[in-house]
Amino acid sequence: MKMKQCWLLVLLISAFTGCAKYTPDPIEVTAIAQHDRRAEAAISTDMVIEAAAKVALMEKEAWQSEAHIVVNAYNGAVLVSGQAQTELIKQDIIEMIRRLDQVKMVHDHVLKDYPSNYVERNNDAALLQQLHAALSQIRTIPNFDSGMIKVIVEKSVVYLMGAVHRNEGAVVVNVVQHQANVKQIVMLFEYLD
Repeated sequence: MKMKQCWLLVLLISAFTGCAKYTPDPIEVTAIAQHDRRAEAAISTDMVIEAAAKVALMEKEAWQSEAHIVVNAYNGAVLVSGQAQTELIKQDIIEMIRRLDQVKMVHDHVLKDYPSNYVERNNDAALLQQLHAALSQIRTIPNFDSGMIKVIVEKSVVYLMGAVHRNEGAVVVNVVQHQANVKQIVMLFEYLD
C-alpha cells in the first residue's frame, strides 16, 4: 500500500511541478520480470510511458470530467482504452499519447461515450480479479505463467497483451471467453511464433 501512495505522490509532484521524472523501482521491475518475457529495460520503459501518460492526462483539467482513460504499455505498444465524451477530446488524448517518448505504436480503443461510473469500474475490477484467478489455473501449457499476460478490463471488454506463442494465446482466449460477464475480447498479443 505504501508503494502505491509513494507512486501517487511522485505523479502528483510531477503534475504540479513539471520537473520531476518517474523512475521505476528496480525491485518492482525485477519482480515483474520473473513472470514476464520482456527484458527489464522494456518493463522499465513501459512503466515510464504509463506514468508519463497519467501525468499528461492529469494536466488537462477538462479531461478529468469528460473522459476516463486507461493507458497500458507493452514493449512500447500502448493500449489507450476508456471513454471520452467528444471526438475532439478523444483525438487530443490519442495524439498526446503518440507524442510520448518511447511509444512505438498506439492501439486506440477509446469509445465516444460518457465516462464509466463507479459501479461499472467496480464491476470491471471484479471481472479482472476473476480473470486473473482463472488464468492462474492454466496447467495444460508447459512453463506457462499467467503473470506474463497483461489483462485490462474496460466496461466488460477484456484486452489481452503479452508476448505469447500462438497455442498459449489460444488457451488464454479460451479461458477468458468462458468467464461470465465478458462482452468482448481484444487480443493485442505479440506472437513469438
